[in-house]
Amino acid sequence: MGRVNDASQLQLARVLRLLKRHAAQPTSFQILEPGYHYWFHASGDACVAYAKVLGARITVGEPVAAAEAMPEVVQAFVQDSERVGRRVRFFHVSEEFVRRTGLAATHVGEQPEWDPTEWQNTLDNARGLREQLRRARNKGVSTRTLATTAIIEGSPERLRLDALIRRWLASRGMHELKFMVLVHPFSFPEERRYIIAERAGELVGLAVAVPVYALKGWFVEDLLRDPSAPNGTAELLVDAMMRSFAQEGGRYATLGLSPLTGDVSPLLAFTRDTTARLYNFGGVRAFKEKLRPQTWQPVYLAYPQGELGPLALRDVLAAFAPGGLVRFALNTLIHQRTLATALLAILLVPWTVALALVDTGKWFPSAGVQYAWTIFDVGLIALLFALVRRWRPKLAVLAMWLTTADAVLTLLQALWWNVFTARTALEWALVALGVTGPLLAAVFFWTTRLVSLRTRMARMAVEGAA
Repeated sequence: MGRVNDASQLQLARVLRLLKRHAAQPTSFQILEPGYHYWFHASGDACVAYAKVLGARITVGEPVAAAEAMPEVVQAFVQDSERVGRRVRFFHVSEEFVRRTGLAATHVGEQPEWDPTEWQNTLDNARGLREQLRRARNKGVSTRTLATTAIIEGSPERLRLDALIRRWLASRGMHELKFMVLVHPFSFPEERRYIIAERAGELVGLAVAVPVYALKGWFVEDLLRDPSAPNGTAELLVDAMMRSFAQEGGRYATLGLSPLTGDVSPLLAFTRDTTARLYNFGGVRAFKEKLRPQTWQPVYLAYPQGELGPLALRDVLAAFAPGGLVRFALNTLIHQRTLATALLAILLVPWTVALALVDTGKWFPSAGVQYAWTIFDVGLIALLFALVRRWRPKLAVLAMWLTTADAVLTLLQALWWNVFTARTALEWALVALGVTGPLLAAVFFWTTRLVSLRTRMARMAVEGAA
């Protein structure tokens, strides 16, 4: 194990040297974070970082190489990938990269950019932004730079940061994503910049910037705000970062990609609009626009000519959700418990109407059983809508037990009665649906209960350690 770790550290040190020599893309430093594989060009002066998904390699931005060598490096990497039976997707690349390499491309969003030396002029011409900063300061929020020596694993400051990250992740509407948005701000800390926001001694925000060596600039990779932090906390962290960059004469800064914004395809625009309840694409764009960037640069997904853009997008999504898209969607529903409960309640309404109207002799042992099921489901619908209106733990526990009872009793009736009365394929499908629906609802409420208990235990552990 020691030899493996030593080899890994040597490889990362080699990548870091290449970054300091060539890296001009904002996200380039992210290739040093966990979970990536590295391919080195035969020249020894270029590398590609990528994630593996089924049948594909998804690059972490552009290759780390001299600009004039980029076409040759890309061609060699594509050929190597084809040799091992892998498709290639270059994710988060620039318009210039697409032009140089001749690859096909899909526009996936835009990236704001600032000149930190112009930040004070930006503030002077942005009254709303100044008001946000004033509001946060009036609420007692202050910022300070954190020394890298203070974030050693197990230190009190590191424990506070870890707790903030957990609280921030728990407040997100989606299950945690991987790949280029994984929150992991502690690798190579000596190269990063950390600024924290505090209020009355409590940690309420964190900003972490990583270098863009060739541009002598910075990418604010992580901008985390505690759910209880006053309005303006995130803006205050950005203000502190920009002033810090400007003091050093830095001429470049970015907050990273605003996904699915700008001139995206109709498919991506439809995705953005239909998933707004899960991820606020417009809100991310609006926050960055409020900070008055000097420019917005388009960002692309590139792939070999002749391949289909939707297939390339699917591969990239698989990298962000390595457990599978179906599993990711289910985990997201657990995080979006109110939305999932609303869907269950809405679907249960027509099912209950059907229960009340179907032929008693075919579907129920007696009219009394039919009436009992109808009354039970009406009560369950009322309970679910009460949870949608306001989530209360006691009501959630009651829903958990009622849906469990529903699943068990439905299965018993199906085995005792419906397997003998069902004849056609449609009737068998309805029996299966009647058994599966309550089971899924029970699994959902049991899972939300377990997530709630784990969150509470983690919070208690953090408070005990503090």
